[in-house]
Amino acid sequence: MPTLTTSPARLDTLSAHTPIAKPVPPRLSPDSPALTVLTDFQHVAPLTVPADTSIIDARKVMEHGGVRLLLVVDHDGACVGVLNARDVIGGRLTTQAMQRRGIAREDVTARMVQTPCAELRALSMERLATLTIGQLVRDLETFGDQHLLVTETDRRHQQRIRGVISAADIGRALGSDMTKLPEARSFSDICRVVLGHEL
Repeated sequence: MPTLTTSPARLDTLSAHTPIAKPVPPRLSPDSPALTVLTDFQHVAPLTVPADTSIIDARKVMEHGGVRLLLVVDHDGACVGVLNARDVIGGRLTTQAMQRRGIAREDVTARMVQTPCAELRALSMERLATLTIGQLVRDLETFGDQHLLVTETDRRHQQRIRGVISAADIGRALGSDMTKLPEARSFSDICRVVLGHEL
């Protein structure tokens, strides 16, 4: 078995405050393959919450994971809907759930404010593989949401969620300064911003 032959004297000493390297996202162009902006659940596990999770706990999951979308799952782990940051911060759906049920905000659950799968639109992996980022943005110009689910057909010919595309990720990948354009959050907003630049 190989052993470490370097003497301790040859090893580096760390300073009291040593910076940590961070991944540098690739700088893409409108001609880059649209697959490059996919968060692929075969490589990155999605953040999920059970449907009976309170929106307060769901918000903590979002903040800890640094995401603005959660998949809501049933007891078998199948997706039954999605929960976005607006839902957990306390938007119109939260207020309606509280008023209809006569409950406090901490009793509102993901199930009560989620967007059910039946109301979501998705893009197939097959279609995504044929597009460039520029074509994808143009296709989604009228899409008012921040995230788009991507689906595929498994070996049993059943549809499953393969990943997600974030409008903000596209903006960052194309070099749009999203901090100066805080209103640019949905795909239609990103399209308006990016079309004014390179596309």
